[in-house]
Amino acid sequence: MPRTDVPQQVSGHARAQDGTLLAYQRQGTGAPLLLLAGQANNHHWWDGIRADFHATHSTLTMDWRGTGESGKPDHPYATRDFADDVIAVLDHLGIESADLYGTSMGGRVAQWVAARHPDRIRRLVLGCTSPGGPRAAERDMAVRRSLAQADAAAAREALIDLMYTPAWRSGHPGPYTTLGDPAMPPHARRHHLVASNEHNAWDVLPLIAAPTLILHGADDRLNPAANAPLLASRVPRARTHIFEGARHGYFEECRPEAGAIVSSFLTD
Repeated sequence: MPRTDVPQQVSGHARAQDGTLLAYQRQGTGAPLLLLAGQANNHHWWDGIRADFHATHSTLTMDWRGTGESGKPDHPYATRDFADDVIAVLDHLGIESADLYGTSMGGRVAQWVAARHPDRIRRLVLGCTSPGGPRAAERDMAVRRSLAQADAAAAREALIDLMYTPAWRSGHPGPYTTLGDPAMPPHARRHHLVASNEHNAWDVLPLIAAPTLILHGADDRLNPAANAPLLASRVPRARTHIFEGARHGYFEECRPEAGAIVSSFLTD
């Protein structure tokens, strides 16, 4: 059964190469597991499941620049820059090596971290993510239109539907912590969108040395599941698990199964 107790949290700030303050949060004891959230989200993305890993790991989260308690500079962001921010947090905490689990845009950032710093990542989990670039499987125009509609409530409802199935939502009415940081300034939200859209790690994926697990919901339309085999074809010795019937938020909707699979992989 998933743990429901919440270990004491230690939080603070690291400083990025450009001086931006980066908020981090650490819970539990044991080997560090760094959890990277999706686009335009802060560390609360992980609130529903991070305790599942505390039997074996301490969990480390961070607020992306532009979100939460981190700085919000108004200049272009890139997933490569977010990866540098991740390393800045690890350096600040004196963590030489960690396990890394990134979902959605966090999975894009995790690709850069693992490829550029193979000595820092022990095991890698990439969830509901994409290699980016021209070879990636892109969401269809209907999805793009549903998220861009002028009615904010309708756009939010569309995002919820892309994250979770109606059956799961009927028993889990929210509130949901995966729908974006409501306090983000508009400039930061735009920079996040561009950073995610312009991600392209195709050429560096073969440099990933860490054992890698790729996870995806079979019915994910926000980030199509066709990206999972693309990643697996580029990352050496990667293994893949697809959650049938799940959408983008497989990690919550399939929590018991997904948590067990990740925990087994990390402790194998």
